[in-house]
Amino acid sequence: MTKLNSELKPNKAVGDRLPLIDGIEKVSGKADYTADLDPRGALVGLILRSPYAHADITKLDISEALALPGVAAVITGDDCCAPFGILPISENEFPLVKDKVRYRGDAVAAVAAVDMRTAKKALDLIKLEVNELPAYFTAEEAMAANATLIHDDRTGNFERKISDEFGNAEKGFAQADLVREESYHCNEVTHAHMEPHAALAEYDVERDRLTLQSVTQVPYYVHLMLTQCMSMDSSKIRVIKPFVGGGFGARTETLNFEIIACLLARAAGAKVRMKLTREETFLTHRGRQETTIKLKMGLSKAGKILACHATVIQRGGAYGGYGTITSLYSGALLHAIYDIPNIKYDGFRVYSNTPACGAMRGHGTVNIRFAFESLLNSMAEDIGLDAFEVRRENLLPDKFETLNGLKALSYGLPECLDWVEKASGWNKKYKKLPKNKGIGIGCSHFVSGAGKTVHWTGEPAATIIIKLDFDGGITVFTGAADIGQGSSTIVTQLVAEVLGCDYGRIRVIANDSAITPKDNGSYSSRVTVMVGNATVDAANKLKDILLEAAAGKFQCAVADVECLGEAYQMKDRPDTALPFQNILDVALIGSGTISVKGTYFVPREYQGTGKHRGAAVGSSPGYSYGVSAAEVTVDEDTGMITVDNIWVAHDCGRAINPLSVEGQIQGGVWMGMAQALSEETRYHDGLHLNPNFIDYRFPTIVESPHIEIKIIEPGDANGPYGAKEASEGALSSIVAAIASAVKDATGVEITETPITPDRLLDAMDKQARKLHKQGKR
Repeated sequence: MTKLNSELKPNKAVGDRLPLIDGIEKVSGKADYTADLDPRGALVGLILRSPYAHADITKLDISEALALPGVAAVITGDDCCAPFGILPISENEFPLVKDKVRYRGDAVAAVAAVDMRTAKKALDLIKLEVNELPAYFTAEEAMAANATLIHDDRTGNFERKISDEFGNAEKGFAQADLVREESYHCNEVTHAHMEPHAALAEYDVERDRLTLQSVTQVPYYVHLMLTQCMSMDSSKIRVIKPFVGGGFGARTETLNFEIIACLLARAAGAKVRMKLTREETFLTHRGRQETTIKLKMGLSKAGKILACHATVIQRGGAYGGYGTITSLYSGALLHAIYDIPNIKYDGFRVYSNTPACGAMRGHGTVNIRFAFESLLNSMAEDIGLDAFEVRRENLLPDKFETLNGLKALSYGLPECLDWVEKASGWNKKYKKLPKNKGIGIGCSHFVSGAGKTVHWTGEPAATIIIKLDFDGGITVFTGAADIGQGSSTIVTQLVAEVLGCDYGRIRVIANDSAITPKDNGSYSSRVTVMVGNATVDAANKLKDILLEAAAGKFQCAVADVECLGEAYQMKDRPDTALPFQNILDVALIGSGTISVKGTYFVPREYQGTGKHRGAAVGSSPGYSYGVSAAEVTVDEDTGMITVDNIWVAHDCGRAINPLSVEGQIQGGVWMGMAQALSEETRYHDGLHLNPNFIDYRFPTIVESPHIEIKIIEPGDANGPYGAKEASEGALSSIVAAIASAVKDATGVEITETPITPDRLLDAMDKQARKLHKQGKR
């Protein structure tokens, strides 16, 4: 037997600060994003967009465009018979409009031509005539009794009305020592991902096959919608996800340009490349909704939250999209963070003549959490309690089931509170900092994947296939989309942990529907728990095969074999150690290539135990928790807010890769800062006023404060090695923490985001005049 290093030990990969496995390609410029793919032989695809916010189409003439030399195809809504959408109950968007436009930028027609110049000229030759209709740019306008319907089958321009009550809110308010009601307004924001939208579609006329490469977060959903909208057999469609330059929820839904590129490719019988401009990417949107929140809360003298009633109105834009789910999330996740005995929620998702909103990091929870945490901070002050003290009064047990049927096996909020309070120096700073300086806190939480999928099929929530062949390379096939969050790295580490092998032995192949297994995609922070558990399942099956092969080689029981990762030996017999390859050679005898499949199903009790309509929304195998403290300086002359320090504690169950977790938390901090201070989409009569990275303002590294992070690891039995999500749970707390810090610095109650200098100066002026009138200043 070959002698090996007696110090050989299995690789303990969980907890390793491994750089992301695709990092070299990204930082060296070798990574091919969709717009970088080989365009040779590809036609240029362009979309004609509506200049009207709301109108019936009376004429659409494409004849001159079709006749232009160099034009290979021109398509309209007549070329697609089926609508699409993320939710089966609200599929009311066509790739190209039929008869009616619903926002400025809606897709009317599309062309494929030999070059950009010809394609643009063809768009200019298309004749569009309309009968303009009343347009509504706020939820209030759209909800008016006499408002024209944006969709004929949506009475009152409502996508969804929700009214849920758990416990008895009025009874809770009657028992409270302090009851307050406040209104909050959060303006619309968008994802601002670095990479603009792009797609490369190729249609094989002879074989009637379609291949699409696109920026999607969920190739599976794109596959479904292409099958539906193009009336093709799904077996003839192939969807590939190249490198993606950010998603944040924008690319969870199938987007119209993806289907349009494929329709053009089929019409032209060719390859079509579509690269959207930054403005078009803004117009495709799917960002966070403009939201108006009326929040009523009742507290006891001890700080116990006795009741809460939230009324949430979301301006959803022109199409259904994720609307129903977003509104349900806002209500469902009032639960599972604090122990509140009485909760009432009224939610309204309203259509408007603006680009459609959708899922965005912290889906459905960020705006309502800003309002809730802000009011809780203010009421704690009114009742003479510390902000940390009042939260400790309302903690859940370590294992809980909420009134609305959400269950969990871990709850790290108490540890998060403890660390942030101490690390930030809260007790020495709150109400004690110099003039124009302040500190504030916020808490938040999020799901580790949706307990029940949007497209329920009864299939596993995740599937992983691992192949091991003669070369000794371990190839992991996954449909999970790595969009920068590091999911492929997590898969690599979990395989290495189970098998104990070197990272260099592992290769991950992801996101090609012709090669990799179906996955439900990267959204709602589902990948670590769901794909992670499937990965562990597959790796353990492979390990069992290798252990059996080793037992046969050693002629001993499997229980007497020890896996050292790169070698196998009889237990306590280092003299028997054999290299990995030797054991593999034995395992291949009689079978050849080894292939194993791992799956994960969400346990039924974590799919929502409530009986109310929409009870599955908000359910999850686990919840992450975050607590943030922000320290700010306010310039009272200009209204400029500088965030000096951020402290964040995040309960992610267990950090499989602490380096990646820290990066995700930092990203959440910046996104929360952006919504708190500067990000806001603005429209004038439906015209987008800031669809670019100059006028749409978000923090850069220059504005980044010092960020101190603490990873809290209580472990969760539902997650792989105890892991939960690590990307979204702390985000919502940042907005409230900054708003509360600004109040500490200025005395002004913050009820609208973003807190721009003009809004803050106006609020400070109103506060000063109010105090002057009361004779207090």
